[in-house]
Amino acid sequence: MQETKPHSQEKRARFVVPSRSDSLLRSFTELIGGPLGQRSSPGAVSPGFFTVERVLIILTIVAALLSILIKGYCRVNGWHTPQQFYATCYSDFPELFSSRGLADGVFPLFDQKALFEYPVITGLIAGITAWLVPGRGASPDRILGYFDVNATLIAAMWIVVVLATARINRRRPWDAAMVALAPGIVLAGVINWDMWAVAMLAVGMYFFAKERPVLAGLFIGLGTATKLYPLLILGAVLLLALRTGRLRVLFVTTLAATVAWLAVNVPVAAVNPAGWRYFFDYTRDRPAGYSSPWFAYNLVAERLQLVQLGPEAINALAMDMFLIACVLIAGLALTAPRRPRLAQLTFLIVAAFILSNKVYSPQYVLWLVPLLALARPNWRDFLLWQAAEALHWTATWMYLGQTSSGGAAQNNIDMPYYVMAVMLHMAATAYLMLRVAWDIWEPHLDPLRVQGVDDPHGGVFNGAQDWFRIDLKSPAASVLPWRRATVLSGASRATDHAAPPGHDSVPSTHGEAERDG
Repeated sequence: MQETKPHSQEKRARFVVPSRSDSLLRSFTELIGGPLGQRSSPGAVSPGFFTVERVLIILTIVAALLSILIKGYCRVNGWHTPQQFYATCYSDFPELFSSRGLADGVFPLFDQKALFEYPVITGLIAGITAWLVPGRGASPDRILGYFDVNATLIAAMWIVVVLATARINRRRPWDAAMVALAPGIVLAGVINWDMWAVAMLAVGMYFFAKERPVLAGLFIGLGTATKLYPLLILGAVLLLALRTGRLRVLFVTTLAATVAWLAVNVPVAAVNPAGWRYFFDYTRDRPAGYSSPWFAYNLVAERLQLVQLGPEAINALAMDMFLIACVLIAGLALTAPRRPRLAQLTFLIVAAFILSNKVYSPQYVLWLVPLLALARPNWRDFLLWQAAEALHWTATWMYLGQTSSGGAAQNNIDMPYYVMAVMLHMAATAYLMLRVAWDIWEPHLDPLRVQGVDDPHGGVFNGAQDWFRIDLKSPAASVLPWRRATVLSGASRATDHAAPPGHDSVPSTHGEAERDG
């Protein structure tokens, strides 16, 4: 006879409601009746068809369609200079399809004569999507088809990023609406293949949050083989591993990422060493790229007849600036009164890399949007930053219309205004870094920790005690591994002496079992 049990309804997680927790969104809800009432319990009951994730998917699809609509002029009239700049519909896809031989059947990295300035997986995506466009040659119809195929796949990756961001922290799924509706992604999402790397890092962070470091490392390695920046998350993992003493997760995640990166890169390097190496040579030898601080400096130096910086000098200065920023971030991570969250440190490291790098393409804003949604989900700061990025995005095309083709003067902006837009974008990003760093130093200002959680994105670091922390105000109160070992050894001897025969002292795991998320 089959045993029967009374039906027990699955307990749902109570959501953090944006209209309650964010003052800016609370003010906007006055048009629809004000913020959600305190006695309501979202997440505790079934919402029917319109679950949070389904609403987020709908919002992402609408935003993706809007990003394609913005490219409408070029989709109808073609991608021609300078009209593509003035219509703000530039994309790398048509340019690379025509100029890198993709339209003629050249497959990046595997064709011995092909030189492609992107990492391996990006080259594979570029080649495979070219195969999906029927015909041969760079006709207008094939260029449009190539753009549409890549834009459709980017929309799919966009949905992946939104869902991964929502699922990393089940109590705050609505924070992913920042990713779904980000103006920066709407404007720059289909410029290049960066969304693929963003999706791989987001999935890697999801698995890391669920304490599956092998899968997390695999996706981080694949993301690094698409764009280099996902590698930077390992710096945040390193700092948290030092802070908590949980070094195993660092080794496992790094090893898995290394294996994934080698599995993709070694075969290509063996088949076509010169083609594989070209990305690294191009990155090293290229001059300062548009919108980087080094490019802005060279523009001002040229106007003032000062000494300009060449690639070697910029490489050295950019590396020095990034290393200094990493040292400061490490100091913050190891001295803060409370252990930082993984997303906070990752955001700071990636933002420091962007601000010091010798290239800043408009689509690099995609790198930071999901990280900010996890690190500091505050809509006021988010929208101010996005407004600065949108202004910089517009200024870039107006300036390129002048410098690349000598377009009509009434459609251009002069160099000082372009440099001011670059400085504004940098100042807005630096402001966000300052706010995140201040949240780390003053945890009661952290939008997540103010609600009683620790680090729902941190996986094994969530709820972990300090193993290494330097107390700047009172060095004697610092937590040091060797001092901790001495204290634990003395406590163990005292426990062994006091315990009755036949009874062992077993450390409690109650704190581990009560980790959030």
